[in-house]
Amino acid sequence: MKIADNLFVAMDYRLTLDSGVEFDRSAEGSPLGFVTGTGSIIPGLEQALTGKSVGDSFKVTVEPEDGYGPVQKELLQAIPRDRFPADIEIAPGMSFNARGPRGPVALTVLSADKEVVNVDLNHPLAGKRLTFDVKIQEVREPLAHEIPATDSGCGCGPQEQSACGCAGGESRGSGGCGSGGGSGGGCGCG
Repeated sequence: MKIADNLFVAMDYRLTLDSGVEFDRSAEGSPLGFVTGTGSIIPGLEQALTGKSVGDSFKVTVEPEDGYGPVQKELLQAIPRDRFPADIEIAPGMSFNARGPRGPVALTVLSADKEVVNVDLNHPLAGKRLTFDVKIQEVREPLAHEIPATDSGCGCGPQEQSACGCAGGESRGSGGCGSGGGSGGGCGCG
């Protein structure tokens, strides 16, 4: 069976950045599973899967426009320091989860002083070229419980990043975006 929309696909993957640094991979023996055509993984990776079959291995490089989009300057923001826990020393590179109008949002600290914390709300992979090494393990009709609700999807576009746990550094790999970081595979927002 060849991969097309509305099929369950399970794949092993390894995600590297242009620097050659590995950002994520599926855990051994636990391929990433998702239903195609549902927005569960980034568009560039899903397009590369079309027509592939069980046993196929390939490498694809996904440009930012087909991944998590470009870095959006309006998502670089200054937040009053009193909006963060008072008992935590805030330093550049730290990640926090906040509540946004559409649910949880991850933010990364760029700089901080006593008054203001400058943060980046972009997805950690925004603006980056992503290279995936993929091996297809399974292609079949999805079971009823595997089909996402019509209003779901990973929410990992350039402006949303948290539905799959792809941000904040705490749980990448737990949801199914095709580009995160961590074990267990799944963001591959991930």
